[in-house]
Amino acid sequence: MDSNRLRWAARRGMLELDLLLNGFLDRGHARLTAEQQTVFQRLLDCEDQDLFAWLLGHAESPDPDLQAMVRLVRDDRTS
Repeated sequence: MDSNRLRWAARRGMLELDLLLNGFLDRGHARLTAEQQTVFQRLLDCEDQDLFAWLLGHAESPDPDLQAMVRLVRDDRTS
């Protein structure tokens, strides 16, 4: 997915998600492997309510790959 489409897919209905996902696109996405970038795209396909719960630590994704990506996004905001 090209960067414009990624940026559009990262725009969500919640400010918190916009800040986390777009911040990660700005700071962390470029250093991901091709496989991790694919997982990030899958993460963007998830529902806002799930993303909100996962990214704010209220729940965990049942998919281990998505959960690992959530950790990368969450860790990026503190680095």
